[in-house]
Amino acid sequence: MKKDVLLSPSLLSADFSNLGAALRTIELNGGSLVHIDVMDGHFVPPVSYGQPVIESVRPCTELPFDVHLMVERPESSIPSFIAAGADYITFHLEATAHADRCLQMIHEAGKKAGIALCPATPLSAAEHLLPFADIVLVMTVNPGWGGQKLIPYTIEKVSQLADIQREKGFKYLISVDGGINAETLPAVVQAGTNIVVSGSAFFKGNLNWEK
Repeated sequence: MKKDVLLSPSLLSADFSNLGAALRTIELNGGSLVHIDVMDGHFVPPVSYGQPVIESVRPCTELPFDVHLMVERPESSIPSFIAAGADYITFHLEATAHADRCLQMIHEAGKKAGIALCPATPLSAAEHLLPFADIVLVMTVNPGWGGQKLIPYTIEKVSQLADIQREKGFKYLISVDGGINAETLPAVVQAGTNIVVSGSAFFKGNLNWEK
């Protein structure tokens, strides 16, 4: 594994009855960040967890919390997730008409800001925001459910983002989320990924991160 690629295991695939133990597993198995998927039942059909859970597990680890908001109108809830303990907040461009304002809100609070793109959303939708983003999250599956297979064309989006990153000198990190396992990991890393989000494969031991 490339030493400059960070692992961000997704808490969504952990045992919800013992999240403290899940965080220790992340710490002991190469995790650099904790990916926290927040789902509102509107932007995506499922509901996961919210601010009270994040706040309750914040003392369990010193790893940064990478909070992925799969919620409509994220601008209305960004302050409360920052208060709950988020270090990074990534929101979906498809979920708001005020993406620039969302980036400003997060940065004004001293946190890192990310923009997320669903598989079918073109990179052109993020063109004007790339200079200001700390993370660009490429969804490699359709958001909302764990255990899906990676959509192959999303790897090309990662390559395109890596090209832009080099050509423009932008500082964002490229993250991928969905269907990442031992078989798909090499392709996304080769394409230029900086942060790998893995849920099901990580907690089932099917990621082979150190190999």
